[in-house]
Order: sequence, then structure tokens, then C-alpha cells
Amino acid sequence: MGGGRQAVQCELDDEKGKAMTKQNLRVAGIGLAMVTGLALTACSGGSTPNPGETGAASEGTTTAEITFWDPYPQHQSGSDWDNVVKACAPEGSTITRSSAPQTDLFNQLTTAVKEGNAPDVVLLDNPMMPEAALSSLLATAEQAGIDTTGIDENLLGPGIVDGVTYGVPMGSNALGLYYNADILEAAGVDPASITSWDALNSAIEQVVATGSKGITFSGIAGEEGVFQFQPWFWGAGADLSALDSPEAISAGQLVSDWIGNGYAPKSALTDNQSASWDLFLTGEYGFAENGSWFAAAAAANEGFEVGMVPIPGKDSGLAPVPTGGEFAVAPLQSKDASDHYANASAVIGCLIGGENAMQTSETLGYLSAKPDVRAEQVAANDQWTPWAPIVEGAQGRTTELGADYPAVSAQLSEALQGALNAAGDAAGVEDAFRTAAGS
Repeated sequence: MGGGRQAVQCELDDEKGKAMTKQNLRVAGIGLAMVTGLALTACSGGSTPNPGETGAASEGTTTAEITFWDPYPQHQSGSDWDNVVKACAPEGSTITRSSAPQTDLFNQLTTAVKEGNAPDVVLLDNPMMPEAALSSLLATAEQAGIDTTGIDENLLGPGIVDGVTYGVPMGSNALGLYYNADILEAAGVDPASITSWDALNSAIEQVVATGSKGITFSGIAGEEGVFQFQPWFWGAGADLSALDSPEAISAGQLVSDWIGNGYAPKSALTDNQSASWDLFLTGEYGFAENGSWFAAAAAANEGFEVGMVPIPGKDSGLAPVPTGGEFAVAPLQSKDASDHYANASAVIGCLIGGENAMQTSETLGYLSAKPDVRAEQVAANDQWTPWAPIVEGAQGRTTELGADYPAVSAQLSEALQGALNAAGDAAGVEDAFRTAAGS
């Protein structure tokens, strides 16, 4: 790979897929891929592929066979998602869809572009976008004729590399603070009062004082734990370029104290988001940090009433959460490029545009990246009402650092694990962050 860069290898959480399948038995339409691991692994060697034809989609014609790759193996042939995709085949064409976990998908794409047999459309997890673009795996949105108008700037951010846009987000998921309404009522806690860390800690203390448990979250090593930690990190005013800042350390202290005080289970160090959610569903915990992909399941929960409030910033306001979800992209083609790009433009435009946009988002369990479509979702289903402002204030994980993000994410994961193991010891938390940052 040119420049010795390393590829982002985002693991699809197999356990998440299984959990989503379980939830599907109870609530139709739930199920999506979530980032669970970022590793630094070199892409296949060889020279940069020859772009060949670079005509935009308007200069080519769609072809009879269109190949479509996504990271949703849990959505099998004949599923709602499979039907949505295949219904977007232009007249006279058929779509062949295949799925693989994110790491495999990225590796397969690298090989396919190098060998000149790349698919027409691929859905890549958003943290992969900078490395995929810089590795010459993707056509630009302009080159492929992909329409990016009407997309929220913050959600489009991960797909903009060195000022050039590659693909479009399929939508976004987000993180929020779920709560057990019965437990909070018994503890005398008003969810609307949770607008700062102090208010949250006070609420957790009240919950624990009445005999319930405090909060569940995922602190597992790797990107999944980092994903859940970032709202606290950014909510403290910390910056990914300074992992040893006082603000960063304060965020580590917050979650470390939850372990030390017994507010959160020690298993948080190894719990993924599905395991954390399962703990919350026992009805023993007052709070759970988790994603919007559980919103429908939460609304359908029969054991107790579930509510959600945004994750608070340290002192006030909403903490920025990391954007989740995939980008629809057109791989770089070395032959018959204009035809492949016409395929990509037609299929992607069908999935995220016009009357299909809302169906695509709802099928994946995402909020749309387009404000007008998102407003339709909220109007049609009030479960999305509290999630909309969270998505609108979300930050792209790679927007600031680009292809340097994976290395920083690995350092932040190391710091988080050290802080959680410190179980509230302030010296241990500070040392974890300074060591991870190399200071």
C-alpha cells in the first residue's frame, strides 16, 4: 500500500448479530452492524490500481448484473433488508448481494480492487473511510455520480478525506442513557434532571441507596469500548489529539469510580454492548448506556418501562456521541468504470433517496442522515424523538484525525482498560492515560 499506511480493520460484532437476531423475534426490523474492533493491519501489497475509465455515472449505463456487498450477514436472503436492496435494481438489472463481517469485507475489497473485479457497491463502516480512500480503493462521489446533497455535514464528515467526498452515509445510530422508569420512580429520581455528571452520579447514588444496581456500559477492549467511552471523553471537553489531558483523565475517572463504588459491574471491562444490554434487561439496574438500535426493543420491553435521556456533558448540555453506521461507496474500477459507476449511482440513489429513504433507515434501525427524512421518522414513530438531537450533535470518529484514528483509538482503549482496572484509584487512572499517551 502506498505510503506504508495500514488499513483499518473493523470487526463486526458477531455477538451483536446474535443479539439482534434474538431481539428480532420480539421486535421486527431491529438488526444492524456495529463497530466492535479497530485493528491496524497492512492491506494486501502491490501497486495502486489503475483507475482506468473515470467517467461519472451519467456517462455510463447500468448493467444487467449488479454486485452489492454489505456487512450484514444477519440479514439473510429473503430478509426485509435483502428485499429492500434487490428492489433497487434498475429496470432490466438484478442485484447479487453478499455479506461478510467488516474485517473480511475490507480485505475482500482490497483484493478485488487490486485484481480488477471490484463489486459495484459496498457498505463500509464509517471509521474505515479514510483508510479506504487513501488506499485508492474508492471512487470519489463526484466521479461515481453519487448525490450527496441534503446530507447532514456532521454525518457526512467521516467520508470527506483531504477535502474530497467519498460516498454517503446510510444513516446513523447513536448512544443514549436508557433508564428503568420503575427504579427511578422508586428512588425519587426525575430523569429530566440528569443534565450533568454530578446529576447523574447523584441519581445513581439514589438508585443504589434503594437497593437497586447502578449502571451498565461496555468497556471492552477495542473500538466497541472506545465507542461507548467517547461521549464521556468528548463531554469532558477532551480532544483525541491529547489523551493525557486533564479533561481526558477526568472522563476516565468518572467510569473508573463507577467500578470502584460498585455502581457498575466489574464485567464492564469485558462486556460488549449486547452483554451490557442483557444485564439491563434483568431489571436490576437503573441505567444503561447503549445504542439507538435497541430503541424498538426497549419500547416493547414487557418487564418494566424503559426511558431514555441524552448522555450529559460534564457540566451541562448534551455530550457529543460518535456517529455510527456505514457509508455506501463505489469501489474504484479499472475496466468498464462508467458502467460500474452508473450501477452504484442508481442503486445508492434508490436506497437513500426519494420514497425509499425512510424505508431503508427503518429497515436498518437507523435515523436518516437527511433532516427531512429524519423528521418523517420522528413524526411516524415517537420512539425516535429523543434520538434525533443526539444524532444531529454527533461527531465522526475519524473526522479530526483521518487515517490516524485507529492508532489513537488503540491508545484510548488501553487507557480505558487501565482506568477501569484502577477501580477509582486516581493515581492509577492518571497513570493509565499518561502511559497510553506515551507521556
